[in-house]
Amino acid sequence: MPSSRFFTFFQIFKYCIYSLLMLNVFIFLNDDWAASGHLFAGGVALGDLFQAFSPTIDTASWVILLLLFEMETYVLSDEQVQQYKWRLHGVRFLSYFFILLSFNGYWDKAFELYEVQVVEASSACQLVDNQTVYLITLDEFEALTNHNCNDLPTESGFVRLDGTHIIADAVALEAARRLAWVDVINAAVWLLIVVMLELDVWLQLRDGISRAVFIASSASKVVLYGTLLAAAVYWGWADAFIDFWDAFLWLLAFVFIEMNIVTWREETEAEDEAQEHAAAT
Repeated sequence: MPSSRFFTFFQIFKYCIYSLLMLNVFIFLNDDWAASGHLFAGGVALGDLFQAFSPTIDTASWVILLLLFEMETYVLSDEQVQQYKWRLHGVRFLSYFFILLSFNGYWDKAFELYEVQVVEASSACQLVDNQTVYLITLDEFEALTNHNCNDLPTESGFVRLDGTHIIADAVALEAARRLAWVDVINAAVWLLIVVMLELDVWLQLRDGISRAVFIASSASKVVLYGTLLAAAVYWGWADAFIDFWDAFLWLLAFVFIEMNIVTWREETEAEDEAQEHAAAT
């Protein structure tokens, strides 16, 4: 049947998106590992771990949380969700713990981009040594050499990020700051969305989501998902392709979760109506 084939294709597509998000964990790990060597010249201390690897830890925690939502809203029955409730809650608590720490890492990274010292140099070539790198964009750096030092603009001068070997010109630094704040806003909005999803799941497991609550929740999510879409568009405009791609995949993934909740709600209402009809006859 066509409907059966479509359902199978849809499920395959959904889990392909989930798999790509898992792959992104390793992509971010590679990027964070390279960037941490410049941001933390003395090595990454335990206290700096969440700042240095915020995207990796954040993405891994979100993947786990996504799979939990998939299990609760689609894979498991209501009875199974209740049966495994404390196990699910335990894993969820750890995921939120790491997500909040990662959010703090984004916040700290944004503020550290304002902790700079002016470098007295008329040309970047005067700063060439074996350690200095220059900032291309957020978390992307290149070693400063005699071959590329003349390519850096000198009109606005240079600054050095405190405690690092990173130099930047005003334009690149401002672009990095904007990207850092988009990271903060994006992470904060996702936290608001999962709070609402947690409420949806809790209500559905109790007495079901009322129409009024469902409408209010849906309207709020339109604004929040719209904000996330705007962040994705900004990353695309700023040539931050990995961030754009990751944001696009996450939006798709949570559309699937929202669809699961709608279907779950409809099935519960249909079961309630059938029971009421059976009782009446």
